[in-house]
Amino acid sequence: MDPIGLQLGTRNLWSWLVRLLSKDPEWLNSKMKFFLPNTDLDSRNETSDPEQRIILQLRKLHVQGLATWQSFIHCVCMELEVPLDLEVPLLSTWGCDDGLTSQLGAEEKSQRESQLHRGLKRPHQSCGSSPCRKQYRKQQLELAKKYLQLLRTSALQRYGSRIPGSGQPHAFHQAYVPPILRRATAPLDTRGGAIMGNPRVEDGTDVSISDLFNTRTNKGPRVTILLGKAGMGKTTLAHRLCQKWAEGQLDCFQALFLFEFRQLNLITRFLTLPQLLFDLYLSPESDPDAVFQYLEDNADQVLLIFDGLDEALQPCSSTDPEDPDGPGPVLALFSGLCHGTLLPGCWVLATSRPGKLPACLPSEAAVVHMLGFDGPRVEEYVNCFFSTQSSREGALGELQTNGRLRSLCAVPALCQVACLCLHHLLPDHAPGQSAALLPTMTQLYMQMVLALSPRGHLPTTSLLGLGEVALKSLETGKVTFYARDIPPPLMAFGATHSLLTSFCICTGPGHQQTGYAFTHFNLQEFLAALHLMASPKVDEDLLTQHVTLNSRWVLRTGPKAKLDLSDHLPTFLAGLASCTCRPFLSHMAQRGEDWVGTKQAAVVQALKKLATRKLTGPKVVELLHCVDETQEPELASLTAQSLPYQLPFHNFSLTYTDLAVLTNILEHREAPIHLDFEGCTLEPHCPEALVGCEQIENLSFKSRKCGDAFAEVLSRSLPTMGRLQMLGLAGSKITARGISHLVKALPLCPQLEEVSFQDNQLNDQVVLNIVEVLPHLPRLRKLDLSGNNICVSTLLCLTKVAVTCPTISMLQAREADLIFLLSPPKETTAELQRAPDLQESDGQRKEAQSRSLTLRLQKCQLQVHDAETLIALLREGPHLEEVDLSGNQLEDEGCRLMAEAVSQLHITRKLDLSDNGLSVAGVHCVLRAVHACWTLTDLHISLLHKTVVFMFAQDPEQQEGSQNRAAFLDSLMLQMPSELPLSSRRMRLTHCGLQAKHLEQLCKALGGSCHLGHLHLDFSGNALGDEGAARLAQLLPGLGALQSLNLSENGLSLDAVLGLARCFSTLQWVFHLDISFERQRILLRGEKTGRGIWTTGSLPDLPAAAELSGFRWRCTPRSLCLTECPLEPLTLPRLCATLEVCPGPLEIQLSCEVLSDKSLETLLHCLPQLPQLSLLQLSQTALSPRSPFLLADIFSLCPRVKKVDLRSLHHSTLHFRSNEEQEGVCCGFTGCSLSQEHVESLCWLLSKCEDLSQVDLSVNLLGDGGIRSVLECLPRVPISGSLDLSHNNASQESALCLVETLSSCPRVQEASVNLGSKQSFQIHFSKEDQAGKTLRLSECSFRPEHVSRLAAGLSQSLQLMELMLTQCCLGQEQLTTLLSLVQRPAGLFSLRVQEPWVDQAGVLSLLEVCAQASGNVTEISISETQQQLHVQLEFPRQEENPEAVALRLAHCDLGTHHSLLVRQLMETCARLQQLSLSQVNLCEDGDSSSLLLRSLLLSLSELKKFRLTSSRVSTEGLAHLASGLGHCHHLEELEWSNTEFDEEGTKALMRALEEKWMLKRLDLSHLLLNGSTLDLLTRGLSHMTLLQSLRLNRNSIGDVDCCHLSEALRAATSLEELDLSYNQIGDAGVGYLATILPRLPELRKIDLSANSISPAGGVKLAESLALCRCLEELMLGCNDLGDHTALELAQELPQHLRVLRLPSSHLGPKGALSLVQALDGSPHVEEISLAENNLAEGVPRFCKGLPLLRRIDLVSCKIDNQTAKLLTSSFTLCPALEVILLSWNLLGDEAAAELAQVLPRMGRLKRVDLEKNQITARGAWLLAEGLAQSSVQVIRLWNNNIPCNVAQSLQSQEPRLDFAFFDNQPQAHWGT
Repeated sequence: MDPIGLQLGTRNLWSWLVRLLSKDPEWLNSKMKFFLPNTDLDSRNETSDPEQRIILQLRKLHVQGLATWQSFIHCVCMELEVPLDLEVPLLSTWGCDDGLTSQLGAEEKSQRESQLHRGLKRPHQSCGSSPCRKQYRKQQLELAKKYLQLLRTSALQRYGSRIPGSGQPHAFHQAYVPPILRRATAPLDTRGGAIMGNPRVEDGTDVSISDLFNTRTNKGPRVTILLGKAGMGKTTLAHRLCQKWAEGQLDCFQALFLFEFRQLNLITRFLTLPQLLFDLYLSPESDPDAVFQYLEDNADQVLLIFDGLDEALQPCSSTDPEDPDGPGPVLALFSGLCHGTLLPGCWVLATSRPGKLPACLPSEAAVVHMLGFDGPRVEEYVNCFFSTQSSREGALGELQTNGRLRSLCAVPALCQVACLCLHHLLPDHAPGQSAALLPTMTQLYMQMVLALSPRGHLPTTSLLGLGEVALKSLETGKVTFYARDIPPPLMAFGATHSLLTSFCICTGPGHQQTGYAFTHFNLQEFLAALHLMASPKVDEDLLTQHVTLNSRWVLRTGPKAKLDLSDHLPTFLAGLASCTCRPFLSHMAQRGEDWVGTKQAAVVQALKKLATRKLTGPKVVELLHCVDETQEPELASLTAQSLPYQLPFHNFSLTYTDLAVLTNILEHREAPIHLDFEGCTLEPHCPEALVGCEQIENLSFKSRKCGDAFAEVLSRSLPTMGRLQMLGLAGSKITARGISHLVKALPLCPQLEEVSFQDNQLNDQVVLNIVEVLPHLPRLRKLDLSGNNICVSTLLCLTKVAVTCPTISMLQAREADLIFLLSPPKETTAELQRAPDLQESDGQRKEAQSRSLTLRLQKCQLQVHDAETLIALLREGPHLEEVDLSGNQLEDEGCRLMAEAVSQLHITRKLDLSDNGLSVAGVHCVLRAVHACWTLTDLHISLLHKTVVFMFAQDPEQQEGSQNRAAFLDSLMLQMPSELPLSSRRMRLTHCGLQAKHLEQLCKALGGSCHLGHLHLDFSGNALGDEGAARLAQLLPGLGALQSLNLSENGLSLDAVLGLARCFSTLQWVFHLDISFERQRILLRGEKTGRGIWTTGSLPDLPAAAELSGFRWRCTPRSLCLTECPLEPLTLPRLCATLEVCPGPLEIQLSCEVLSDKSLETLLHCLPQLPQLSLLQLSQTALSPRSPFLLADIFSLCPRVKKVDLRSLHHSTLHFRSNEEQEGVCCGFTGCSLSQEHVESLCWLLSKCEDLSQVDLSVNLLGDGGIRSVLECLPRVPISGSLDLSHNNASQESALCLVETLSSCPRVQEASVNLGSKQSFQIHFSKEDQAGKTLRLSECSFRPEHVSRLAAGLSQSLQLMELMLTQCCLGQEQLTTLLSLVQRPAGLFSLRVQEPWVDQAGVLSLLEVCAQASGNVTEISISETQQQLHVQLEFPRQEENPEAVALRLAHCDLGTHHSLLVRQLMETCARLQQLSLSQVNLCEDGDSSSLLLRSLLLSLSELKKFRLTSSRVSTEGLAHLASGLGHCHHLEELEWSNTEFDEEGTKALMRALEEKWMLKRLDLSHLLLNGSTLDLLTRGLSHMTLLQSLRLNRNSIGDVDCCHLSEALRAATSLEELDLSYNQIGDAGVGYLATILPRLPELRKIDLSANSISPAGGVKLAESLALCRCLEELMLGCNDLGDHTALELAQELPQHLRVLRLPSSHLGPKGALSLVQALDGSPHVEEISLAENNLAEGVPRFCKGLPLLRRIDLVSCKIDNQTAKLLTSSFTLCPALEVILLSWNLLGDEAAAELAQVLPRMGRLKRVDLEKNQITARGAWLLAEGLAQSSVQVIRLWNNNIPCNVAQSLQSQEPRLDFAFFDNQPQAHWGT
């Protein structure tokens, strides 16, 4: 009897258990291996008696502890056939905790004590002082060999058993199928990812297990990192290596140690390396120091394997520890082994999932990627898994018919699960149906769980219990358990069904425990997901917290890191959310399907939210897996549509399964997608997953992993992608074999538009094979073969292909670049339907006519013989747009050959031979070679910069048809100064080291080129020197007429530079000589450069009127610009002497740093020698303070000077008059620091000028004293135009002095002074004495003491007729004083005052001011809003009879104060003839103002004009005014416009019109006239026989009212103006008017705008107007007149018509043309407005011209470029034109070019509006060029297609171009 049974008191139970286990000893052996992994079942010390052996094994299990023994008892009851009478006592006695703890307590205590005793640290043995060292070495070697044998024996014991579940990984009893291994070549980078840059994996060279360690050489890294995703078999491979070593296959290693980080994480104490090897792995029998020493001596034969590096939790540092041999964390020991500080020379293999690795890994570590199974490996695994032939065939058949299951099997772990499921399903299902139950990874595991219950009873409690354990361990980062962590029933369940695995954990010397873990991480995650979905403890919120996406770039090695292994937990949750899993989950949860459905919906909703977010590549893959697992079409569609158009996958591992899932999801997408795989680790068979994916439009792979095998698989997939347009395969290891597969596949993809094989190291033949496919790809646009190795001969072959292939448009080769660009033909339907022979002939003709090829062969090592071959190829080829051969080795001969061939090669744009070793001798050859090329426009050769570039124009045949508008505009486009017209040729020989000796030969070579067009010659940057300049001057006449010559940077002296001025006389083509001496810039230009290009255009002949007005072409002057040149007194005479023979006119521009007085004096004395001089300008030249006096004396030295302008003593300009000009002289000295002391001398010099017109002394330092001196000198200075003294620090003293001086200056006509911010002080003169002077004083801030002095000055200046005082601080009192003090003997004097107080004073106060005037008031005008008061006085004052005044006062009902005021007004205003009240308020003081005005009106017997406009007046006040006006019988003009009256007030006003028989002008605009008021008006009008003007606009007059009005006007035979605009008279009212208009013989102006007149009424009106012979102005706009009215008007327009306004009249082209033809040639027309009519095809065109036309308005008339041509040519026939309005049309650059041509001929034009058109920067530039030769003040270009920066640049160069929204029209300068 066993003592255990006696001790426990269960003798019978123990005996039964022993007898039961004796029947199945193998089962007991397997459990012993599970619970005691290190137990040696074959130990020789064990007894041979079977029963005693079983008792001994049970004893070992019993002493392991309570949890282990209980789990074993549960396994017995669960797995063996235990009778019920035995099972109950077993579970009740040994399967629970009651009583068992006390029974086993003593046993466990003794067991622990014995283990502690055995675990004491052994003392290290040493050799001590042994007399025989050799003996010790021998002993040491024997100990080491014994230990090595012990290592191998231990491994054999572990892996030698074939019993499943005996501690080794699952299925080790089966044949091992190794996964795909690929070695990466890029260096490791632990900071940003697994490896640096793009993880390049060499394809086609599988790494076998033995190849992992290259032990035959000392080179290469000894640290290998094995990277693979979960389930790829990393741990299995690690154990496989141990097994192979134990079996003697890895004989290169004497020792092998395997550590798993999931076990090492449990070690918290610091260890040394010997402790790691011996205490935690296997201890030597004795002398561990000797063994470790041996291992160190033979480290190159030691292999250490660390499994699960990504699971390491301990911190790791990349720096070396201070003591490498001291204790430290396990990861620090691992770091020391990797870096060689521990056990140097050993081999280290670490496995890890992809992601950020610990920083302690060396960068030189080798990286091997584990890529899972391909098709053959899956088949091999299935054959090994199934034992019978039928089951193998059945399983392979299922995989063959189910692509989704086949893609899952690419992961070895899933392949094993799939085989387990198939093994369970195949016997019970028909062929082809079993695999339908395994569509997803989740359902694979679900079927595996179902297979655990073959009897149909699903162990839900055990599964959910294990799931809860799995979830908790995932959340805490725990993957290893002890027996106490798992309840015994769950432990037994996991052991029975191989869900758990066991292993021995060495926690210290002699301390071992049994650890447990789930068979695989994926299984743990599945069980955790099952618990989350089926457990009632988990609600929806907690569930959705686990639906996350884990990036594959997670750092797991931080100091506080937790192990995160839930890679597939969200995937399993998504899979369990599938409807297919609902019954299974319902059974597991023991709940209804609705409850399960709620949880599933929560998971799906969480995935929908993730699908709409912007995710990184790894998270996208995780999301796709989750979505695919759900099998929800709606979710898949949402995810597919949410994917970005460009979907990149960069630098992380992707498997076949990942791409298969991607393909599945993309099936739900409608839009195309671009896939970009860069630096991703891909398996060679991955492209198989993309078969049939129609959504892929762009597919790009960039990685060294892509080799021949990858290309072969890809070639089979490409033809199935029907929408694929771009294919990229770059940076791979593809050879000729792989390319051959792709070449065969490409013709099967006719839709391809771009193919890239760059950076693949392809050889010559492979490249040629690829190019042969081009004709078979009809839609291809680009082929990129860059980064491959080809030779020159192959490049020439490719050139031949480019020449012969009709679709190739460009071949670009530059060093490593090699790119083909193609232009697929655009065939129309009609062409495709024609006969094939016709299509072929037409295609050949079109190709010959239109095909253009660009050829760039840069830096390709081409030599002379290659140039000959190339010329032969290109000679018969198509037109070449560009040929670039730069950077080759052609040298002189090759360049000459290419230059000679240009005329035969049909090059249309550019030939580049730069950097080809051309010498100076070769330059002459090139020039001679191109002399016969008619299309050459530009040749640039610079030997210093290695530049040789030829630019060409099209052949004349090609220019036909394409040189219409586009070529014309291109010729005018001067956006850069270097742009030339097509007929020009430029030769630039810059920085070539040319000397004088080379010139003759060069000129001979150039001789033929000069007659091919206008030649621009550039010799800048050479070494010609003075000798070369002189020699060139002799040779230039032989070159013909050049356009320009550039001699910059040639080392010319000043004498040589000045000598170039002789070219003006010797070379007729030289018009401009620009010299910058210090910078050595010298340029000779001809006439037709820049703005003179368009002078070749034809323009209409000018009429006689234009000739009489002086409108003519100005002769182009010659100009000399000499800057940065020392102008000495000796230099200037030589320069002038040289210029004496220069033909005129001549403009000279000089600039130097400082010009001395002597030099200036010399220059001025030389001017009479230059009669042809028209302009002399000294810019940016500092002059002395004496220079103004020297320049002022120029008029006596040179009478031809008409203008002198000196600014700031730095800019001086002298204008000279021609012989026929007789204009006045202008003189300006602004900013010259002139003061009072200079005035006398300057005025004396100016007095000698007899015809002085304008003098400008602004911006100086004259002050009040200087200004007084100037004013005192005015009588002696004969100024006839103007004097400007602005900005001279003037004060009130100067203004008063001006007033006092006016009496002594009879020729002053007008003067204005502004002492505010403007600081202006200007005086205008007349040539003869004139009366009626005007003085304007603004912001003078007069004080009270100034008033008397001002009045005295005004009293003395008898010729001063008008004084305007604007904001001069004159208050009401000061103004009263001024009016009372001004006394004159006779004449009129007008005073206008504008002060802020006027609008607040009121009419009474203002009239009170007027009452104090010293003279008779004849006019009073008050405008309160404008703050203005105007009073006109007449002297001498005539006193009225007091008795008459008293009689009129008796009729006034006024107070005392007002009676006195009326008396004063009656006396002062007795002769008042005009009273004007505008914008006044007559209601603010009750009716006092109106009563006073009534009283005043009663006394005004001579009043002729009365105006009350835009004012406020009450009804009673209006009655008072009407009463007063009733007594004004001599009234001639009455205006009551824009003032609101009620009906009673209007009636009172109408009654006042009675008996106004003398009235000549009546304006009642804006008054509301209804029936009764209009009746009163018509009765009054019927008596106004002298009426000349009637304005009734906006009076709401209808057709009936118009009838009455027409009858009333019958008596107005003197009527000249009738304004009825903006009423509603309509056609009926026009009919009434038409009957009376012919009876108004004096009618000159009629305005019927906006009166709802239709074409019928318009025709009647036109017939009537034809009889109005004196009509001058006709305004009929804003009516629906139409063409019928226009045609009727055109038949007989009034002969004296001056103004015709028909805007917005619904006119069409026909009507507008008829009107223009009728007006053409009219001598009186001044204004035409046809705006807002449709003139698209009938734009006005004048053939005869309109000599007086000043304004034409064609805004918004739909005028385009074509119709604008005729219009702009007509402008030249209107010489008086001032304003052209063409805004809001369709004008573009072509119209702008036409307009720019005529601008110089428009002598009076001031404004052109081109807003809101389609003009671009080109057109604006052309307009700026036209402005430069015209006097136009502004061209408005707002809202055209001109960029802001271009607009700013153009406006800075030409301020008259206005791009602003508001009108900023510049004012003309005083001297223009």
